[in-house]
Amino acid sequence: MNTPLCKYLRTKKMFIPAHEAEALTEPTESGADAFYWCNCTLSEIGSDDKPAHLRACIPGRTCFKE
Repeated sequence: MNTPLCKYLRTKKMFIPAHEAEALTEPTESGADAFYWCNCTLSEIGSDDKPAHLRACIPGRTCFKE
């Protein structure tokens, strides 16, 4: 994925040293999807009331921060 992601997007893989490098990449297993949250709201909903997700927290979103 070459699109910049919001600096507030988080997933549990970011806190596991062995998986940190792949934390914000698309899942390779079919049907696999990680749980994402916004570090500003500390929930799965961003400050713009839309879901926090790898494919959603990109430029153009009102709460996006690079």
